[in-house]
Amino acid sequence: MKKRIEDIQDGDILASAVMTPDYKVLLAEGTVLKKDYIDKMKLLGITHVSVRESEISSTAKEKTYTVKARETFKEKTKEQVKSVLETHIYKNNTSLQRLCKTADEIISNVLDEEQIVEEIMTIQDRSADLYEHAINCCIMSTITALHLNYETEAIRSISIGCLLHDIGLRYMEPFYVNKSFKEMTDKEKSEYKKHPVNGYFSLKDENWLDELSKEIILYHHERLNGRGFPFRRKGKEIEAEIKLVSICDTYDELITGIGCNPVKPYKAIEYLKAFEKEKFDAKIVEEFLKITTPYPNGCQVMTNEGEVGVVQRQNKGFVDRPVIKIIRDKDGKDISEEKILDLIKEKTVFITDVLT
Repeated sequence: MKKRIEDIQDGDILASAVMTPDYKVLLAEGTVLKKDYIDKMKLLGITHVSVRESEISSTAKEKTYTVKARETFKEKTKEQVKSVLETHIYKNNTSLQRLCKTADEIISNVLDEEQIVEEIMTIQDRSADLYEHAINCCIMSTITALHLNYETEAIRSISIGCLLHDIGLRYMEPFYVNKSFKEMTDKEKSEYKKHPVNGYFSLKDENWLDELSKEIILYHHERLNGRGFPFRRKGKEIEAEIKLVSICDTYDELITGIGCNPVKPYKAIEYLKAFEKEKFDAKIVEEFLKITTPYPNGCQVMTNEGEVGVVQRQNKGFVDRPVIKIIRDKDGKDISEEKILDLIKEKTVFITDVLT
């Protein structure tokens, strides 16, 4: 239902995305509205938004509760990781053990809440925040490991290793943000290549951290062709679990701009496809891409019929067939009537290009 911005309450949930006049998504469908979001919309001159009905069935109430719980979980998890890593002092590792519990909570939430998968796998634009990067790498790696039927013990090691994999970056200035490796000075390249080693040596003597988690920290930038760092390991010298983490880490780095210039998700996917077998394990890349959409919610796309649409939501199991809202016709004219295409049902329509 439509609501005046003055009537929006903290905790209301968007029934449809809030967009700018040029169709950029400010807040996605399903966002739980908070005071700062509401204040921001007021400043932007937004007068009305569509929110979900708050009453009616127990199913609707349960869905509302679930969305709020998800938001709370994500915020809580980021604060946990941030509070631990920000206060960490080199080789003073007692506080880091708390991240084992955080990893267990992430695994539990991934198993219990499928929507977390969609929200992480439909990342579009994000800053190079190390804490979010650690969490998203953890969630993506955990999901992929589950799809590959890894043992429970290995999945837990992967999760903990991911939360700590870039701890070595805590000891250097963020010169690596939104800068490709080629653009770094020789000194910066040398410093950046040290972060896996610095992270590993700060934790190598910790008995509460198993060897696989430690090796994830040390080897997550190694590549199949032996052209990674810090030791130029290759092929069978790299454990399968580390190969998995390296794929998820690379994908999220490409989107966020950690050690590279940030790109859109479809470009990150193209990169993984281009270098499977050469840099990355092809089987793991294939499984990862089954749960990673090239068309995140909110991005503008062009169809084979020449129309421009905005991705509204994903279809589970069909990463390249989302639901889109057409905003311009094939002649480039804005359309006045609402036109929603579910590409699962529209068999002859497909996406040919990503515009934003």
